[in-house]
Amino acid sequence: MRIGIPKEIKNHEYRVALVPAAVRELVQRGHQVCVQRDAGTAVGLGNDDYEKAGAAMLDNVEEVFATADMIVKVKEPQSAERKMLREGQILFTYLHLAADLPQTQDLMESGATCIAYETVTDDQHRLPLLAPMSQIAGRLSIQAGASCLEKSHGGSGILLAGVPGVEPGKVVIIGAGVVGSNAAKIAVGMGAEVVVLDRSLQVLRGIDQEFGSKVKTVYSSSESLQRFVTDADMVVGGVLIPGAAAPKLVSKEMIKAMRPGSVVVDVAIDQGGCFETSHATSHADPTYIVDDVVHYCVANMPGAVARTSTFALTNATLPYVISLADKGAFAAMSANPHLLNGLNVVLGKITCKSVAANLNFEYIDSRLAVQGLAKTA
Repeated sequence: MRIGIPKEIKNHEYRVALVPAAVRELVQRGHQVCVQRDAGTAVGLGNDDYEKAGAAMLDNVEEVFATADMIVKVKEPQSAERKMLREGQILFTYLHLAADLPQTQDLMESGATCIAYETVTDDQHRLPLLAPMSQIAGRLSIQAGASCLEKSHGGSGILLAGVPGVEPGKVVIIGAGVVGSNAAKIAVGMGAEVVVLDRSLQVLRGIDQEFGSKVKTVYSSSESLQRFVTDADMVVGGVLIPGAAAPKLVSKEMIKAMRPGSVVVDVAIDQGGCFETSHATSHADPTYIVDDVVHYCVANMPGAVARTSTFALTNATLPYVISLADKGAFAAMSANPHLLNGLNVVLGKITCKSVAANLNFEYIDSRLAVQGLAKTA
């Protein structure tokens, strides 16, 4: 198979989909890999590194899309990239379609087979391709939020760790999954007072076992959210419903009731965000203020630590890339129901229930859709 790696063009996105070592594995298996020139230079992966691994370096993105049977990316294809997709081509990347109607419509019109990292599952019902970026985003959320609390960045001027004689900052984390547990790890390490809210008692028990008395665990309800959010110096939103738009758990009224200079970090912004006042921002202009509360809502947070993120992502995605390349989309998804769960769009149809429900499209069972894909192969 011919595999294409374009250079990412989203604002301040420096990650690249595959590192040279992954390219070498694919080439050794008989596949052709074409990489857009300078795709990895921002993270220290030069064109020579890819050439030594066996990749063909192409000068522009149009050549990559025109040449490749499968496009492997990091972020969702931007408008200009979506126009280059063609029927039967495989797109393997993060998509986050539930909060993105224009992208969904373009992918449907393209006829491409679009597999989303964030809905691929495993035997433990986890999301193995989302997990590494969630770990990074969770850890970054506290780092970013602590910076936003500085007075020069619009915050209240609070040091999360405090100092002897001065109490530390209060961090409230909504959602105790991968994002939340990693955010808690960093917040505890910085010396903050940490509260984690979730609706799963099992998940809260896991947080309690890991952190003990260093983290207060609270069952999430309307009352507890109101009480803890409005008393926080920093609130991190890390809720996730796989494939679906994030629920708006924190209302405008709660934001208005927070202390001036408080900070909210919406890690769920890729899926529309869990604060009612959230809208996506970029690394170029990461924050804005609503009712004197600083909002950090960068939609590609792991891009800030692009080298770490690139290697972590490749470690997770490579086995699936190999499977798709070796077997083709139909056989690979037929053999692996977890990869099949990653299928969001094929032959103009929506095959992810959450996306179809959120955007009011007809849902087609992915197994039936793949059978249709086999007929066109």
